[in-house]
Amino acid sequence: MELSTKQKRWLKGQAHSLDPLVRVGKAGLAPGVLEQAEEVLARHELVKARFVADRDERKAQAAELAAVTGAVLIGTIGRVAILYRAKVDPDERRYKLP
Repeated sequence: MELSTKQKRWLKGQAHSLDPLVRVGKAGLAPGVLEQAEEVLARHELVKARFVADRDERKAQAAELAAVTGAVLIGTIGRVAILYRAKVDPDERRYKLP
C-alpha cells in the first residue's frame, strides 16, 4: 500500500492522541510481539508501537515490523513508531483517507 505525503500527515494527526499498544522490548521483534502487532493492527488499523532499543536499531525494528505485518510505517517520533494497515473490507475501515 502506497500513501501520499498528505495522507501520511493526516494519519499522523489522527495518531496523536493514541497510546502505544505494541511494546518492543530488549528481546526485539520476538514472535509474541509480532502476534500482538498483527492482532492490534487487525482491530485498530492505526497503531503506535514503543521501542526500547537505541536510535539506529529502533528505525530498523520499526521498518521490519511494518514489513512483516504488511503495514505502512507512517513515521517515527523518538521511541514511538506509527503504523497503518487498512482493513480489507472498505465498509469496516475506521479511517477514510483524504
